Amino acid sequence: MSDTTEAPPTRDRPLSWQSLGRTIAGGYVPLILATLVVFVPLLWMMLSSLKAPGEIVTTNLTLLPKDPTLQNYADAASTVPFARFFLNSVIVTVVGSTIKCILAVLTAYALVFVRFPFKRAIFLLILVALMVPPQVSVLPNYVLIAGMGGLNTYWGIILPGLGTAFGTFLLRQHFLTLPPAIMESAEIDGAGHWRKLWKIVVPVSVPSIATVALVTIVSEWNEYIWPLIVTDHPDMMTLPVGLTQLVNSDGSTQNWGMLMAGAVIVLLPILVIFAALQRYIVSGLTQGAVTG
Repeated sequence: MSDTTEAPPTRDRPLSWQSLGRTIAGGYVPLILATLVVFVPLLWMMLSSLKAPGEIVTTNLTLLPKDPTLQNYADAASTVPFARFFLNSVIVTVVGSTIKCILAVLTAYALVFVRFPFKRAIFLLILVALMVPPQVSVLPNYVLIAGMGGLNTYWGIILPGLGTAFGTFLLRQHFLTLPPAIMESAEIDGAGHWRKLWKIVVPVSVPSIATVALVTIVSEWNEYIWPLIVTDHPDMMTLPVGLTQLVNSDGSTQNWGMLMAGAVIVLLPILVIFAALQRYIVSGLTQGAVTG
């Protein structure tokens, strides 16, 4: 008996190359193209913020700045009160996103673990709210906030957007996947709803809650239409609205380098937060994808 090992058939090798080609063409190429579509404009914006005006508006297109300078950032900060805009955005984002996340956790817990009439109907209304564009409620909210004296106030900016149908839906779907034995054991030990929520449900749902927090923070920070409508005083404007002031302050000629610097100031904090919380996104979304 010979101790030889047969080589794999050569006809299997083309199949492996075909599989590799399909993987590259169907997976990596679309991923690279999608990444370039998102990343190239951001890269161009950041590099343009370091260029002189003559390097941006020119027929000789260059990617890298010849003499990088931070003068555009200094001009942007001196033209409009960016420090005040930044403070307003931080206050609105922190307060608004914190309240929205807490309300989403409480609402999702009630929809899953608390018995009360018309629970399914309320959940259907939440699903309907996901399908309604937010622009529909701009006029009624403005009439209400203006009637209550909320123009040019923090609470006037924050109050209309406190409800988050997306966060409630995602957390409810995740809470449905929690093992019933855990909640039954807590009930046997005499734990009430409040203790079960903060001692059991919240600790095991950190990825999903972090996902809701990230989406909420990004939406609050980038909100433009509503703060633009309810604020007309520079002391209460947020960063996205402040960019409009930056454009209008430059008169007929636009300093594109200064505008790019202002856009970088708006985007940089949210990019840092996204980088810090991005590892929770995939796990949080997949945990909420299983319904019960």
